[in-house]
Amino acid sequence: MLQEFKEFALKGNVVDLAIGVIIGAAFGAIVSSMVDDIIMPIVGAITGGLDFSNYFLPLASEVTASSLEEARRQGAVLAWGNFVTIALKFLIIAWVLFLVVKAMNRLKRQQKQPEAAPETPADIQLLTEIRDLLRNRSA
Repeated sequence: MLQEFKEFALKGNVVDLAIGVIIGAAFGAIVSSMVDDIIMPIVGAITGGLDFSNYFLPLASEVTASSLEEARRQGAVLAWGNFVTIALKFLIIAWVLFLVVKAMNRLKRQQKQPEAAPETPADIQLLTEIRDLLRNRSA
């Protein structure tokens, strides 16, 4: 049974999948940083200093805090600003993955395009012309 597990675990597909998951997690961290540290501050500057991550709607009367973290400690809140931020992250990840897949498909199409037929050698062209002339003469 141990041998079967070794064969399964070391198959190319399992290793490729593991590498994909690890790279995907790292890519997610990069996109999160891009959204949190680059895009959302720009959006905040354009909209007059808005920080979507701190927008929430209190669902309990005890919630009086002005920051989301403190409000969560006080009671139930609807963190719609955090949802907007996460939805934006998703859209950026989906767009980047779309561009990556599109580029890969373009490369695959370029590789699959048949190469131009090699030019016919001069002697074969000459023999083809003689054959055609003989065919026309007999007809």
